[in-house]
Order: sequence, then C-alpha cells, then structure tokens
Amino acid sequence: MHVLTIFREGAAPTRAELPDGVHVVGSGERCRVRLPAPGVSERHALLMLSGDKASVEDMGSDAGTLVNAVPVAKRTPVTASTPITVGPYTLTLAFVPASAGEPPADGRTVERSNGQTVEPSGPCDRATERPCDPPPAAAPSPADERRRSVKRQIHQELVSRLDIKRLSAARVRPEELRRRAVEQVEAILAEIRDRLPGDMDPAALGREILDEALGLGPLEELLADDSVSEIMVNGPDRIFVERRGKLELTGRTFMDEAAVMAAIERIVSPLGRRVDESQPYVDARLADGSRVNCVIHPLSLVGPCITIRKFARRQLFDRDLIGFGTLTQPMADFLRVCVLLRKNIVVSGGTGSGKTTLLNVLSNYLPHDERILTIEDAAELRLAQPHLVRLEARPPNIEGRGAVTIRDLVRNALRMRPDRIIVGECRGGEALDMLQAMNTGHDGSLTTVHANSPRDVISRLETMVLMSGLELPSRAIREQIASAVDLIVHESRLSDGSRKVTCISEVMGMEGQQITLQDLFVFRQTGLDAKGRVLGRFEATGAIPSFYGELASRGLSLDIAVFSPPPAP
Repeated sequence: MHVLTIFREGAAPTRAELPDGVHVVGSGERCRVRLPAPGVSERHALLMLSGDKASVEDMGSDAGTLVNAVPVAKRTPVTASTPITVGPYTLTLAFVPASAGEPPADGRTVERSNGQTVEPSGPCDRATERPCDPPPAAAPSPADERRRSVKRQIHQELVSRLDIKRLSAARVRPEELRRRAVEQVEAILAEIRDRLPGDMDPAALGREILDEALGLGPLEELLADDSVSEIMVNGPDRIFVERRGKLELTGRTFMDEAAVMAAIERIVSPLGRRVDESQPYVDARLADGSRVNCVIHPLSLVGPCITIRKFARRQLFDRDLIGFGTLTQPMADFLRVCVLLRKNIVVSGGTGSGKTTLLNVLSNYLPHDERILTIEDAAELRLAQPHLVRLEARPPNIEGRGAVTIRDLVRNALRMRPDRIIVGECRGGEALDMLQAMNTGHDGSLTTVHANSPRDVISRLETMVLMSGLELPSRAIREQIASAVDLIVHESRLSDGSRKVTCISEVMGMEGQQITLQDLFVFRQTGLDAKGRVLGRFEATGAIPSFYGELASRGLSLDIAVFSPPPAP
C-alpha cells in the first residue's frame, strides 16, 4: 500500500492510500486521482504501483509531468518523497506495509480538498448498507493508456480542423466527408510522425481515429469479422464478442464515454430515434439489418452499453443450417413441405438460440407468386420474394406520442390483402390478433416466440393473449391456439454454443381442457466429448403428421421413411 500526499500552494495537503495497480492522474471524471485545475490534462499521467516500487509516466499531457523538476518522457521510477509535479500540484508517494496503520472506519479511502479527489478501490460500506460498486475493469497497460491519449489528442485536433457536425448537418455526402477527414488525419499524422512512440503504426492509428470520428470506432473491425456473431460493449473499456457461441473479451476500447455516446448517436439518428436521460434505452438496427440495443446512464452503472446481434452477410439457406449441424436434411425437407402446405408455424426458443435465423431460412420456401407482409420491431428479416411489404413498429416521440405497436401493424396488415403474414416476434397482445388471422384465412403464417419447450409455447401464447386486455376464458383461448397453430419448431443453444432444432412438434388439438402435442423429430443428447462439444443425434419419433395425406392432393411428395425411428441398438 502506498500513501499519496497532494500539495498545492495555499492549501492544506491531503493524503490517501493507493493499492497496487495502475492509476490515472488527470482532470477527467474517470481518473482515479482527479486534479481539476488549469494545467492538468484530462488524462495527464500514470502512477504504477507494485509492492514497495513506484513509477510515473506522462500520457502526452500539454504541460508535461516533472519528477524532481525534470520533465519525463517515459516510465520513470520514483522513491519515497520524490516530488512529482502535475500542473499546480506536487505529489509524493510513500510505501506503507499492510500491517502499518488502520484502515478508515468506512473501509474506503476518499479524501477531498480544494477540488481534488482520490478514490482507490476498497471494500463495500457495510455499515450503511450501501450497494457494492461494480468490479473495476482491468487496469489498462501504460502502452494502452499512451495510445489512447495520443488518439484523443489527434481526434481533438481533427475536430478543430474539420467541423464534422456542421458538415453532417449541411448534408455533405458521406464520401466527401470521409475524403476530407482522411486528408486532415494524414496531415496531422505527418506533422507529429517524428514524435510518435516507436510502437505505434501511423496507418493503423489513422484508421482507428477515422472509425471513431465517422463510424462506430473499435466496433467497425468487429462488424466486418464474419466469425463474430454478437458484440457487447460494457462501457468504454470492455468490449466482448461471441464467437462460435462462446464469449470472449477483446482488447479493444473506446477513447472515453463520449466516444461510445457518439457511436450510439450514429446508430439511432438515421432511424429517427433518440437516447438521452429521459429515454435511456433504445432498440435500433444497422443498415445491414443487425439488431442493436443501447442503454445509458442512469440505467447503466458501468457507462453506455451497446449490444449488437449480427446477422450473416449472405442469406442463409437450409443447406447452411444442415452444414452447421442445426438440423438434418429429412427435417429440412419436412419443414419445406409444411410451408408449401400453408401450415401455421411457430418457431420457439430462448434468447440467442437462432429463432430469427431459422425464420429467415423457412421464409426461403415461400412461393414467389404470393404477397408477403413482414412485421417487426426492428427490421431484421431478409426475404428475396418480389411481392414483399416490410412493416416496422415505431416508438413514441419525445412527447410520448405517435407510437405504432406490433399489434397495430398486425391489425392493419389484415387490410392489406396478404397471402402470408410473418411476425418477427410475438411478445404481447398481438398474439391474439395473430391467432385470429391464422384462423380467418391467412394460413401459412410464421412467427417466433420466446419459450423453453414446445409445451411452454402453449402457455406463453395463452399468457400473451390475456395481455391483449380481453377477459377470455382459458378454454376459448386454448381452442384458438389449437385451431390456429399447426407446428412448433423449437431451437436451443446448447452448452458448447451450438444451435440445434431440438424438437419439431405437431399441435394435434384439444383433449378435455388441454392441448395435445405430438413430437415428430427430436435431438437426443448423449454426452460431451473431450473438448466439451455436445454429442447426440437427430431422430424421428415414428409419429406421422396428421396432414400427411394432404400431400398428394397438393401435388407434393415426401418419403414416409423420413418419419421412421432409428433401429434399436
């Protein structure tokens, strides 16, 4: 443990204990040692503490950092009582063994005087039952902090030379705006090339600055990486991705919270949506259809958060899912026949199980001579049929008016002469309107529902119908469901991150007060291999769908052998 003493002319010195680690000194709100005064840069210097050793490094500050009155340009060791000058402040460090002294009564070391703040991490304040602070992000290395500081200074210079907001408001074409920005960044880098640290590649630095100034910053490369299926930003310092169903922490960071907010603004503004303290969360989409959710302060305690659910750059087909091991060829053949037979299909599964991807694949089977309407919260579905109408819900405006819900769109769709209605997801009262549409001549409709099993789909639909505000008896609701839904296709994300269609069930009708289901295909897990991958096999249960006899009359064919169960071992 080190004791930091802060001196300033005309003020009493302040002291605080600092644990081992890397601590940022500066005038910024996120600095561990905050010294708000003229001459102190937002991120001025780094204090690196380890055991009884300490060192300091300047972060490219305007006024510089002095050790023993000598400016330092690289990591410099300091000993006890060595004066460190940061603007009008003088700092000294002294090592104190852990057994020496007693910690403050509240378990934290926080001293404030004349504006400066020192807030090292510490245990929670149990006496007042204050909630624990979230665990701090891993301390960035000095090289990362130095790179971030250089990027911030170049970015500030770019903003001063090129008024990007004014040019955007003047509706300058994106190509022209980027051309001007590239010219200015290249000019700035040429001016400071000789002063850049040797480990910094000017070309890579320029790309990163342009991405943050005009695009989504460090997310740009992740969006271009086809192996990444999901991106999660937890504040400016932590960016996670999902690859092959597993989460990974990337080494990428934003410059600060303002850079994250700028990225959020670039996502939501083109869609006419907003995010601020009065509306601190928003659902949106990128130009390629990727789904985006953003949450900011005061709801998020770790800084602005962005979650991006990416979709494949190219349209996926059943052969792709077969290659991924999501389902088998006989199962795909059966689902194709069900779509052509105009069976109403509900795709179910948990969050991230691949419901929307599977819905996209099923939509490939739709005939090209039918009028198709898609209804979504954020337009994600990609259909190639020529007679397609895409409808998207709208959130309320700043006055809380003008909202258009999924239910409103489902009702309106019935007046648009659709052959097929596809609802991206049923999650509320629109379930009743969807069931009524399925029961009144709009056969062949498709939708998705969050559920844990085919049986759970029935209870979920029943609950959502009750959310419509109509007090219908349970039997009447179940009769509507049994009459409307023909097939439930359930998909799951397994422990190894793989997605599989674990069950295809037919809705058989009512028996007494209950809806009966008949499983046609299932996935049986048998174990895990040495690498933790799920082992198992897809099987037909031996049950034959009740509508199999309709195939011949519709000019379709499907080998009845696909429903044969595997031979007993």
